[in-house]
Amino acid sequence: MNTVLPDSSTLTTRRHQTFPVLDAQEMQRVRRFGELHQFDAGESLAASGRRSEGVMVILSGNVRVSRKDVSGVEEHIVTYGPGGFLGGLEQLAGRPSLVDARAEGAVSVLVIAPERLRTLFIHEAALGERILRALILRRVLLLEASAGGPVIVGPAENRDVLRLEGFLRRNGHPQQTLNAGVDPEANTLIERFQIAATELPVVLCPNGELLRNPTEAQLARCLGLVSTIDPERVYDVAVVGAGPAGLSAAVYAASEGLSVLVIDRHAFGGQAGASSRIENYLGFPTGISGMALMARAYNQAQKFGVEMAIPKTVTGVDSAPGEFLLNLADEELVRTRAVIVATGARYRQLAVQGLTPFEGSSVHYWASPLEGRLCAGQEVVVVGGGNSAGQAVVYLSTMVSKLWLLLRGRELGSKMSSYLVNRIMGLENVQVVPEAKVMALEGKHGFLESIRWRQGGAEVTRPVHHLFLFIGAEPNSNWLTNAGVALDGRGFVLTGGAAGGRILETSRAGIFAVGDIRSGSAKRVATAVGDGAQVVANLHDYLASGAAGGSVAPRPEAR
Repeated sequence: MNTVLPDSSTLTTRRHQTFPVLDAQEMQRVRRFGELHQFDAGESLAASGRRSEGVMVILSGNVRVSRKDVSGVEEHIVTYGPGGFLGGLEQLAGRPSLVDARAEGAVSVLVIAPERLRTLFIHEAALGERILRALILRRVLLLEASAGGPVIVGPAENRDVLRLEGFLRRNGHPQQTLNAGVDPEANTLIERFQIAATELPVVLCPNGELLRNPTEAQLARCLGLVSTIDPERVYDVAVVGAGPAGLSAAVYAASEGLSVLVIDRHAFGGQAGASSRIENYLGFPTGISGMALMARAYNQAQKFGVEMAIPKTVTGVDSAPGEFLLNLADEELVRTRAVIVATGARYRQLAVQGLTPFEGSSVHYWASPLEGRLCAGQEVVVVGGGNSAGQAVVYLSTMVSKLWLLLRGRELGSKMSSYLVNRIMGLENVQVVPEAKVMALEGKHGFLESIRWRQGGAEVTRPVHHLFLFIGAEPNSNWLTNAGVALDGRGFVLTGGAAGGRILETSRAGIFAVGDIRSGSAKRVATAVGDGAQVVANLHDYLASGAAGGSVAPRPEAR
C-alpha cells in the first residue's frame, strides 16, 4: 500500500491501524456481507460530494485515492491494493464521500452497504472493530490535515467565519478556511466567482456549489449531512438533544433493538463537546477532551444503527393515537412512540449593556482550539466559578499571556472541583479576582477592545479583546411550552416522583427527561450518561405497557 500524506500524528503513530490490510481468510469472511462490483481502468469508485454505496473491500487491482485542493490540483492520499478497503465514517452514515477514488486498471471490489456494515460489526466483532477503528482514524487524519470537506473564504476573525468553522468542528467534519485578502487562493476564488466583500464569507462545497454566508442548516444540506425524514416511519423513540445524556440513551436503546432517531439543532456533544479537557470522568485517568469523548459516543451510536438528524430543530410536540408527533422548524414531522428530552442547558448571558454585538467574535461561551487560536498571546478575561470555567482557564492559560478570572463570590473553591482549584492557583499567568462585576464592554465593528470591571470600590480597565462567559445555566425547554410537560420554577423539567410518574419520566406519560434539562440534576457528564443508560429501562416498561402516545392528562396513579 502506497501513501503520500502530510505530516500527521495519527499517520506517524497509527499508520497500520488507519490503513489495515485484510488477509485472505478475513476477505472470505466479509464476502457474505457485500456485493461484488467490477470497475474498469480510470472509472470512479467514489467522488467528493457524492454519496457512495458503502465501504469497498479491494479484491483485486489497485485504487488511487486523492483529493483536489482549492485550485483544482489533485493531491494523492493513498493507493489501496488487494485486502485494503475504501471508506470512512461518512460511509457508515450513508453520507457523501470526502475524497475521490479511481481504479488503476481493472478492479474488483466487495461493496458493503451501511446497514450490512452494521451487521458485520455485530457478527464479526473482532474484524468489525478493526474496520471501524480504521474509519475513525481516517476521519481524524482528514481533520488533522484540513483535507476534504468545504472551503470557507472570509476574514479570519469574522463572526460568521467563526460560526461556520465552529459548526463543522463540533460535527467532526473537515474543512479548510482561507483568509480573504491574505491567502492568494482566497483572492483567486473571490475573483473567479465575482464575490463582493459584503457577501463574505462564502463556502465552496465539495459538489461545486457556492454558498454565500449560509446558515448551518443550508451548509449541512449542501454537504449531505442531513436528509429528509420519512414521514411514514414510526420510531420507537426520538431523542431530542445529542449531548452526553442523549447519546447515552441512544446507544443503550439501539443496542437493545429499538429504532432510534436523535435530533439536535446544532451539533453532537452539547456543552461537554466544547470542554477542552475532562479529567474526572471515570476510565480516563489522563483526561480526555470533550470533543474526543463525544465523538466516540456519536460513532458508537451510529454503529448500532441510530439515525441522526443534525442540525434540525424541534419546535413542538403533538400527539396522535399511539404516538407522538414532533414538529420541526423545516416543517418536517417525526412520528415516534416515545420521546426522550435531552436538550440540556445553555450558559447565561452577562447582564451588561452592549454585549450582543461582540458575541461570536469576541465574547465566547466555550473554549475550544478555535477560540484558543484567536486569543493566542493575548490578555483575556474568564467570568465564572464552576468546573466549566476552571477547565477553560487551565486550557487557555497555555496560550494567552495573561488571564483574569473574575468571580462573583469570595473564593474559588465554592463551586469548582479541588483538582482544578489547585491547578489554577499554580498558574503564574492567571490572576483570580474575587467579588468582581463586569461594568462595561467597549469596542467597535463587533470586536472588543477593552473591559471594565469593579472589585469593591475600585474599577479596573484592561485592553482585552476576548471574554469567556461561564456564569450558570438556563434550560433549553422553550420548545416544551405546549407539550403538557411540568417544569419547575426555573424552567427545568420535573421527573419521577416530582412529576407523578416513573423515574426519569415527565408529567406526560411516554416523555422522559435526562441530563442537565432535568430538574435537580447534578450537571455533570457522568450523571448525564447515567441518566441516558437508566432511562432505557423505563422506556422498555412504558413501551411494553401499550400506552404509547399517552394523552396530556396525568395517569391515574399520578393523581
